[in-house]
Amino acid sequence: MIESSQITEHMEVLSSDGKHVGRVDHVRGSEIELAKMDLQAMGKHHLIPLSWVDYIDEKVHLNLDRDEAERRWTKAN
Repeated sequence: MIESSQITEHMEVLSSDGKHVGRVDHVRGSEIELAKMDLQAMGKHHLIPLSWVDYIDEKVHLNLDRDEAERRWTKAN
């Protein structure tokens, strides 16, 4: 079980294939909001569910590859 308190602002988020997905802006409920100023974000906040997180060390590692994560993330309002 992932403990959301381990996820902090500005942590890099990596896909299962080791590619950069974004940087954490903050955790809101059961989702991570990615920073909109990151290159991957193209100026928009994106939300990814905590269920996608495989493990956390100094980075957040997802259980999806980058292409799948980008297809499935949602835009924050």
